Amino acid sequence: MSHPFKLALVGIGKIARDQHLPAIAGEAGIELAAAVSRNGRVDHVPNFTDIAALIESGLAIDAVSLCTPPVGRHKIAAQALAAGFHVMLEKPPGATLAEVHQLQAQAVAAGRSLFATWHSRHAAGVAAAAMWLADKRITRASIVWREDIRVWHPGQEWILEAGGLGVFDPGINALSIVTAILPGALRIEKAKLVFPEGRGAPIAAELAMVHDDTAPVMADFDFRQTGPQSWDITIETDQGTLMLTEGGARLWIDGVEQAAQGIGEYPALYRRFAELVAAGQSDCDLRPLTLVADAFLLGERTETDPFAF
Repeated sequence: MSHPFKLALVGIGKIARDQHLPAIAGEAGIELAAAVSRNGRVDHVPNFTDIAALIESGLAIDAVSLCTPPVGRHKIAAQALAAGFHVMLEKPPGATLAEVHQLQAQAVAAGRSLFATWHSRHAAGVAAAAMWLADKRITRASIVWREDIRVWHPGQEWILEAGGLGVFDPGINALSIVTAILPGALRIEKAKLVFPEGRGAPIAAELAMVHDDTAPVMADFDFRQTGPQSWDITIETDQGTLMLTEGGARLWIDGVEQAAQGIGEYPALYRRFAELVAAGQSDCDLRPLTLVADAFLLGERTETDPFAF
């Protein structure tokens, strides 16, 4: 495919405006050619209300990037693949594992690239953390991922509805990092999920996991944090302690901060997407979503006070 390829951005909300549009504008291999949204619009490109209208228009499009909520995204992605588009999925890649597996099979059959993205894996400290841990024995790890839902998802009622993932929407970012940097396998043994009264998704969660069946890995997720936000991962090894702070942006080894690297999380995603399309490849690592699904399967559910945005 000649470059730049033409992309349609689907779902013009907060994350699209804050992250996707600036990243697309900075990627030489991609040209924003259209926007699709029921309510939002992007200046200087054709705008459509749904994916069907985009397809029916006959506009020359090579790929789509989907920023819609996970529930309902499968149908849009399936239509896009059927129309011959390459597809990039904002995290989480779908509302269920089964629907993403179906999209993988459809992409293979269509000869199109499917990219299930995990933006936090491209934070500045993550790649170096993975390299440092590669030859270490993990003895213990902890994750503290606490943020204010009203700041990061203002008025977004869908996130606390069934399928919206609740606190796992940010929590899956932490899981995407640890599955990328830990050298062995990670699985859940126990979970506690806290649901606000009348809501379909948890607002807090505690996970007890194990790495390679030997090292305990604990996670504390909470959507009710006010003031300073916490996005921290601590990993103890037989050769020292590693910390990732600020969502993976800063890396510390035995208390000494290491040099940061990278071009930014979302710019890195779009560069990777351009590479996948050019190579005719897909990238669909579902380990973070599998851990979330297992937490829902194993989790003890408790109820807390009602929550209002």
